[in-house]
Parts: sequence; C-alpha cells; structure tokens
Amino acid sequence: MRKVYSQIENIAGNVVTIKADDIGYKELAVVESSMGTSLAQVIRLKGDNVSLQVFAGARGVSTDAQVRFLGHAMQVSFSENLLGRIFTGGGDPRDNGPALTDNLINIGGPSVNPAKRIIPKNMIRTGIPMIDVFNTLVESQKLPIFSVAGEPYNDLLARIALQAEVDVIILGGMGLKHDDYLSFRDTLEESGALSRTVMFIHTASDPVVECLLVPDSSLAVAEQFALEGKRVLVLLSDMTNFSDAMKEIAITMEQIPSNRGYPGDLYSQLASRYEKAVDFEGAGSITILGATTMPGDDVTHPVPDNTGYITEGQFYLRNGRIEPFGSLSRLKQMVNGDTRGDHRTIMNSMLQLYADYKSTLEKQSMGFRMSEWDRKLLIYGADFEAGMMDLSVNISLEDALDLGWKIMANCFEPMETGIPTKVTDEFWPKDAQASAKDEEKAPAAETVGA
Repeated sequence: MRKVYSQIENIAGNVVTIKADDIGYKELAVVESSMGTSLAQVIRLKGDNVSLQVFAGARGVSTDAQVRFLGHAMQVSFSENLLGRIFTGGGDPRDNGPALTDNLINIGGPSVNPAKRIIPKNMIRTGIPMIDVFNTLVESQKLPIFSVAGEPYNDLLARIALQAEVDVIILGGMGLKHDDYLSFRDTLEESGALSRTVMFIHTASDPVVECLLVPDSSLAVAEQFALEGKRVLVLLSDMTNFSDAMKEIAITMEQIPSNRGYPGDLYSQLASRYEKAVDFEGAGSITILGATTMPGDDVTHPVPDNTGYITEGQFYLRNGRIEPFGSLSRLKQMVNGDTRGDHRTIMNSMLQLYADYKSTLEKQSMGFRMSEWDRKLLIYGADFEAGMMDLSVNISLEDALDLGWKIMANCFEPMETGIPTKVTDEFWPKDAQASAKDEEKAPAAETVGA
C-alpha cells in the first residue's frame, strides 16, 4: 500500500512540493484537498524534495492536503475502441463516452531502436498537389508546418486527416481555441473520417500540464497501432503551444532560463517527440506532421529554430498556401522516382517557370514593359496558383501531373519549357500538339487562297 503524505512544504503556482522517498520522475499522484481530488505529476526530484504539477491547479490546496503516489507514470488505454473517440491530454473522455481503463500502456517512453527501423520508401498520398507533386510526404517522416497565427494551419491538418491514404489518424491538439477544437471534431464527423481517428485535445482553458501530455499520449497510442501493422499519421498542433507550456512550468520551478525564457532542454524535449517517427521492420509506420507557429514570422525563434535541426525539411504555410520556395521534403527523392516517369520533370520544370513568374511580377510592379514571354508567364503563374497551390484542390497524384502538363501547354510551346524533347513527345498533351500544328498550317492556307 502506498504511503499518504499530508505535509506540503511549498506551493508555487500550480506546483506543490513535499518531502518523500522512493518516488520516480513523472510518477503520478493524487492530491486531495478541500476543492476535491486531482491528479498530479512529478516534474522535479531534488534530494527528498518532490515537486508535482497539479492538473486541476493548486487553487484551494492547503499545506495539509493529502498526497498519495500511484507508483506509475501516466498511462492511457489502448485498443480498437479508441478509434472515433476524443480524449483530454490525460486520457479522460472529452466526448461524453465511457472511460477506457483496459490494457493500459505507459506514455513518454524511449524512441525505437534504430536497428528495428527500415529505410523510408513509401509515399503517403494526401490529395494536395503542393505536397504530393512538389514535396512528397514519405512514411516515417517527421515534418513541421511552419506558419504564423491567423494562417489556416489547422484547416490544412484537417484536410490532410480527411484525405491522407493511411490506416489511422492520431490528432493531438495543444492549446487549441475551443472553436478550433469544434472545427476539427465537426469536420471529421461530417466526413466520416472520425471512425479512423483518435483525438487527444488540450484547449487553452485546460490545465497546462495536460498540454505536455498530448504528444506523449498521441505517440504512445500511435506506436501500438504501428506495431499491429497500421500506417499511422500523427498530426500535432501547435508545437509552439507545447513549448510555451514547458516554458511556463520551468519559470514556476525557477529554472535558469535559456533563449527567450525557454528551458535549456527545449531541443531534447522536441527531439524526443519527433524521433518517434519510424517505419518498423515487419510492421507498420508512424509519420509525424507538427504545426509550429512562428511568433512574428521569425524562423530564428527558439521553437522553429530547434525544430529545423530535428526534422527532415518543413512546409511553409503563408497567405493560405504552401509556399513552393522554402518548403522542403528531404525524403521526397526516396519515392518520387517510383511514382510516374514524369513526376520529377513536372516538379522541377513547373517550379522553375514559377520562379520566372515571380521575377516578372517584380518587373511589372516597377513599371517595366512586358514582353510576350512575360505575358505568358503571368498567365502561367495565375493558372499554377489556382490549379496547384490552392489548398481546396483535391486530386490524385496522377491527375495533378496531368494538370501540370495542361497548365504548361496552355501557356508555352514545348521547347519554351526547357524539358527534353523525348519527354514532351511522350507526355505533352496531344490536343495541345494538334492545336499547335493547326496554327502552323493556317498561315500557309491563307497564302494559297490569296
């Protein structure tokens, strides 16, 4: 039987400190006070001084409150019954469904042994051309979505949750506005995608410590599904809120701050979560997409800066679009050579022409005279943004590649694209080639008639 402690040494914010022996880091405890009963988690051990973060807050907790340790770290239930359910960061039902207490698993364990990992080799189709064509998402990849407050990064994650060709979606929300939580829930319910989804949601009004539990709970469940052979996609939003929660607790604990007040182990804390991405040998896989907001659109902010050293590229979401320049999936070369023969040609050629379009826009804004080539680029850029960059577009990879050829054929002759002739002969739209030949014959016919 576990010992009950009834003497609290110190209360600072939502952190209480007691003297206790034989206690483990991150061990759970129950705090009973005049305000009721709440879970707490050990967040620091210093000699026999044990500091606990009280989930429900320390308001009403007095120095004679009773603390009982449970002998284990945070656990969540795992089974097929999780699918379609919504939980708090601590694993309590948020959807008014029954609590799940069977087959409990620990959260926050170590990442997978590298000897059990295999080289990423499979594409995850999302139906979003800016991902599938230009920055292909690969199984077991870990990628952040860098954005700023106000951008539709949660809408993008919801779209990916609906359309991604995977077996299970794990959605972890941290510090969400209540409206964003409802939007996630309603979108997935209305589409029927909730049946393959597990949601762990922490809202801005929930206890701070639960924010720290969301990615650990999400990834622990994802790992179990992956071991059963499932292709799992973990969507996390927002990792900056997660980092801010760590910062808040570190300040309460009077830790020596590092860059901009964040704890000195920020890199390690982020890496321990992102490194859970894995393709298991003989089983399934875990792929992680984590939305990361950049305060002031500053990529040198500690959170995006540290994230960039951990992950395998990034997506930049600006002005409601995934930016083609700056966004990078470093593993795309592992898979886009096996999709269709023209994939890399479309990817490289369309981005080069779009870069030329951007240069033309600058010339136009400065009042330079537009050449015939510039006018073609202006048409091409508008078609590219509407057909490829608009996040509402939902088409297969093959249809996106075909659309890419049509957009180019609508604006250019084959030789103007810089694509080798043997490739244009195979993939250039036949109707565009026939139209070009008709135009070549038309002047000759007029001369004969004259």
